Amino acid sequence: MSISKVMVVGAGQMGAGIAQVCAQYGFTVKLNDIAEEAIEKGKNGIEKRLVRAVEKGRIEEAEKEQTLGNLSYTTEIHDASDCDLVIEAVVENMDVKTKIFQTLDGIAPEHAILASNTSSLPITEIAAVTERPSQVIGMHFMNPVPVMKLVEIIRGLQTSNETYQSIKDVTEKICKSPVEVNDFPGFVSNRILMPMINEAIYTVYEGVASPDDVDTVMKLGMNHPMGPLTLADFIGLDTCLYIMEVLYEGFGDSKYRPCPLLRKYVKAGWLGKKSGRGFYTYEN
Repeated sequence: MSISKVMVVGAGQMGAGIAQVCAQYGFTVKLNDIAEEAIEKGKNGIEKRLVRAVEKGRIEEAEKEQTLGNLSYTTEIHDASDCDLVIEAVVENMDVKTKIFQTLDGIAPEHAILASNTSSLPITEIAAVTERPSQVIGMHFMNPVPVMKLVEIIRGLQTSNETYQSIKDVTEKICKSPVEVNDFPGFVSNRILMPMINEAIYTVYEGVASPDDVDTVMKLGMNHPMGPLTLADFIGLDTCLYIMEVLYEGFGDSKYRPCPLLRKYVKAGWLGKKSGRGFYTYEN
């Protein structure tokens, strides 16, 4: 199936990044959110990133203008009625996502593919609320989207080969590297990453070492570009906790039990970089 028109639902950091890269590589893109201020923030972020890319010589001015020309903004989800692909990039909450997919299923054209940017939730469960489960798939982009090359493509139980191939083609067209993943909690990326972050938090909780020293060990000893606790702050400790809970519930294995210190920080509102305080302090 030929895909030319795309809607991205959710104008946060991930959604705006997905909209930007799709527009940069020639797709006609609508960025949707229920909140006008979210759309304005997403639009401003896209424009700033493109201006910076021109200043650094990564793209030409003409490419910036063409990208902006491929983008439009809407608070009306009914504008998905002429789209070939809708990518959902809202909060990581099953109830919110299933409501959006039910709504989109009644709006999007019969041929349209519905994709979720979920980082951990089961695609099969999301697909089950639609009348087109064979056309529902996961597209897990990495943050920041314009920079990171990986996209995990997650097949639900009923995802068709045609749907998978179409999404693989789109992923390659926007110069990302697709990896096919089956529908298990956390997929590959977060099934490996989040327990590592959780274990790093346990080492702080148990007094083994300070956050800075834990990060230094992983950076200098394991050649990681960023320590796990800095990364946790960057992701958001509330997001880390939520994904650990998905893993713990999905596998029923105690090795995925979220560290009590992670729960305590989230309850305190210490969510990492976005709140100004996590394992480190930040000036927002």
